[in-house]
Amino acid sequence: MSAPTKHSYQRIPYLVAFQNTSGVRDVYGGVAELVVLESYLLKPDRPSDTVLVFMHPIGGGAYLPMINGLARAGHHVIYCNSRFRGTDSALLMEKVVEDLGECIRDAKDRLGYSKVVLAGWSGGGSLSVFYQQQAQHPTITSSPSGDGPDLTTLGLVPADAIMLLAAHVSRHGTMTEWLDASILDEADPSRRDPELDLYDPANPNQPPYTAEFLERYRAAQIARNRRITAWVKDKLAALKASGRPDEEFAFVVHGTMADPRWLDPAVDPNERTPGTCYLGDPAVVNNSPVGLARFCTLRSWLSQWSYDDARGDAVDCGPDIAVPTLVIGNLADDACTPSHTRRLFEAIGHPDKELHEIPGANHYYAGPDQRDTLRQAVGVCTDWLHRHGLST
Repeated sequence: MSAPTKHSYQRIPYLVAFQNTSGVRDVYGGVAELVVLESYLLKPDRPSDTVLVFMHPIGGGAYLPMINGLARAGHHVIYCNSRFRGTDSALLMEKVVEDLGECIRDAKDRLGYSKVVLAGWSGGGSLSVFYQQQAQHPTITSSPSGDGPDLTTLGLVPADAIMLLAAHVSRHGTMTEWLDASILDEADPSRRDPELDLYDPANPNQPPYTAEFLERYRAAQIARNRRITAWVKDKLAALKASGRPDEEFAFVVHGTMADPRWLDPAVDPNERTPGTCYLGDPAVVNNSPVGLARFCTLRSWLSQWSYDDARGDAVDCGPDIAVPTLVIGNLADDACTPSHTRRLFEAIGHPDKELHEIPGANHYYAGPDQRDTLRQAVGVCTDWLHRHGLST
């Protein structure tokens, strides 16, 4: 097999701007009347009527190896940051769907692409499936807290196909699987159940974990998520009862990187290194500033993190998908592990779906030993796009 052609490409920064219909500012700074999405078009040295569109709820992936690799392979690529670029404390998944819709509309109407492939990387995977479901048949008229937007009025444009790349099933499902089940009191996270504290060397439950311990631990994670959700709903009700229905309340969630799989390689096994996660040492990340859901607001919790209320769930939305779908899992991934890859694949309802797994690939294809794994993944995408008439 001959080596794939490498294309030069331009990286063109641009903005997608549209009317802000929120009652309050969604993010700090900017013009209150507008939502402005920072975007990049990676435009190779050959024409195409198809563009691959990436969006992650909090963005920041415009320079990922996969993004650059696809452009070098000759694919036109857009990386569009949502309005919540870099911070998710007030993020509503329904607003991110709106943002993705505006990016796709701009790609078609202004940039002139006739075909769009949603490329869902990591947390962008569940977003892409959620978006496509609502674009095909919109049903959601508000976020779980009752706030906007009404997705049925936005005229969301469906994509022609979906690629789910190193993706997880949902933000709320993933965070719940990572939630520290030992914390008993959200106001005092030092109060812990010692038999559930993964990072306490005195805990009698140590790797390899028993099936009984894992079942107890997973149940406690879901119960903790539901306790936080109940408190959030009570707080919103109290604000409404006091005559302040539009006010918000910020809070901290401690302990959000305590998944048994990071310590026991037999839990959801793959080629990852035990004792690490994609953000580093999980014991440190568990309470670090960059942990998932660390800084929250009431409405955002319900839309983004609530186990029972959040709707951006690829497993729930997947059966409605009516376009060809490619799923790629990385077998040394220390963020999105094989059970997520396979749940995504099994959930997709369209019969034209494919699953590929890349041996040795980590989450970001980061590191000098990852060049071959990146080349394999880009090759899988290129072949799939070509076979589906989505590559010129």
